[in-house]
Amino acid sequence: MEAVMMQNMSVSEVEVRLIYSTTLPVSCAIILLNLLLILAIACSRRLRGAQHFFFLSLLVSGVCTGVALPFIPWMGLNRPLSFTSCLLVHVFPNFLFLAFLCNLVLVHYERYRSIASPLRRGQLWLHRRFLLPLLAVWVLPLLFALLPAFGWNNRALQGHSGCCPRPNTTALPHCSYRSIFPNAFIYLEVYGLLTPAILSIAAMTCRVLCITRGQLRGITRVQRAVADREQRRRMELRYACCVAAVTLAFLACWGPYIVYTHVGVELLLRRAGRSGRTRHIVLSCVGIGSTAVVPLLLGLANKEYTDPVRKLIRKLQKRCRNTHASPAV
Repeated sequence: MEAVMMQNMSVSEVEVRLIYSTTLPVSCAIILLNLLLILAIACSRRLRGAQHFFFLSLLVSGVCTGVALPFIPWMGLNRPLSFTSCLLVHVFPNFLFLAFLCNLVLVHYERYRSIASPLRRGQLWLHRRFLLPLLAVWVLPLLFALLPAFGWNNRALQGHSGCCPRPNTTALPHCSYRSIFPNAFIYLEVYGLLTPAILSIAAMTCRVLCITRGQLRGITRVQRAVADREQRRRMELRYACCVAAVTLAFLACWGPYIVYTHVGVELLLRRAGRSGRTRHIVLSCVGIGSTAVVPLLLGLANKEYTDPVRKLIRKLQKRCRNTHASPAV
């Protein structure tokens, strides 16, 4: 009996070390890079408007996702917590990730509308009433994430599953996602919210590439009169590189998360053993971490956001050089 208990303790220690060693470096990197981009937007007077406010909200949600990342793999493990604490540690990370995904859809939709209708960009309702969509991408995920707190949970089943303490004991019940999220709630979130959001992002990205391709063809028709064949070839090569980069970035960022939502969730619903829990920890860390990189890629690819950071770094380097070059008094 003691050997079995020691084996269970060693397995739990391995799982804890796996969670912290996987999530903490990724979480710190995501938080620092998002904060750097937030600082660049906040310090620049030119970056004012609905488009930049949308992206700023996305970066804030990216910081929140980085904060919630170490807590997400714990959802697949049992912990001795009260029901209120168990509800908090499950609902709060779920809300932060749903808000991040809604902000991501909003940013892609705004860019798609701006590219599809460039002459009517200032007349878009997203720009005229930008506070309404900003409020929606935070309030709607919060309302959906709070459904278990409003009563849609398995707390009634917890007393019949052997997870609750005995009447004359003070031990806390085991906290598990099964006592918070019913199977119907999980399937509704995965296939009713997450999957349509990812498909809409993919569809808008493909549409933007098609519009860009049409604009490129129009430019090449105009340049045929000049017969600048070399410049047309460079433009075609640049567009091909852009398509390849967008495709690889989408597969690298969303591929692990798609695998996590379909494989990791099935592992939990089937009540897999320790090997299944380990796979769920790895899939959740890699899947959520890869999606949190998306706003960083969007921000680093935009010179409007990277130029203020470069100027700040140059000023700091210049001051350091002048300090070292000045003679000592």
